[in-house]
Amino acid sequence: MKTASLAFAHCAGEMSRVLSRAKKLRSRMLSMSAIGVGAALLSLALLTGCSSEPEKPAEPAKPEVKGPELLTARSGFQKTYVAARGWNQEAKPYRLESVVTSDGNGRDGKWAAWRASFGSPTQRSAKTFVWSGSAADGAPSRGVSFGIEDSYSPTNASTQVWDVQFLKIDSDQALATAQKHGGDKILEKAPDTPVTYVCDWNRNSNQLIWHVIYGSSRENAKLTVSVDASTGEFIRVEK
Repeated sequence: MKTASLAFAHCAGEMSRVLSRAKKLRSRMLSMSAIGVGAALLSLALLTGCSSEPEKPAEPAKPEVKGPELLTARSGFQKTYVAARGWNQEAKPYRLESVVTSDGNGRDGKWAAWRASFGSPTQRSAKTFVWSGSAADGAPSRGVSFGIEDSYSPTNASTQVWDVQFLKIDSDQALATAQKHGGDKILEKAPDTPVTYVCDWNRNSNQLIWHVIYGSSRENAKLTVSVDASTGEFIRVEK
């Protein structure tokens, strides 16, 4: 009986040691498995990071191209007049004229640029101001710009200053008068002809006159019509 008990105790001890070893082995295998899975995930992450392309920077928004601002003479003149009075409080205009640009033709009395020249008789100085709403190549920059100050002679017949209250007729109205005196026929034959405008004081007749020019300048004009800038009445055909 004693011998059997000893044998049973010995067997139980052996089984306990075997089970303990089995647990330790299983624990080692699980640890190794976890390490293997972690290494695999890390390798996958590294491969993904290396193979993916870097993010491209966002392209800057392209500036919106602004079209030309076309104005009649009186609207363009008003912008230059404010600037001229800032230069000299007694400045008065002696010439107002359209500026030819590639984004206009003047056949509706409007241009994208107008030039106004001002004089100060007491200070004997003159300055030219340009308003532009054009984005065309070679055109004056947008807004109001000005030239250098120059000398002014009140006795010069071609640069007689005039009061702004005389400018009652706008360029589109002067065009309408000119059209009735040969201008319509010019545009009918050559519809691509630009119409340009010059406004100045005629000392002989004591009038402010619009010169409506069918052409880019007086030198190459197909027709030039004089219109009273205060009444809108037809004066004469110059050419």
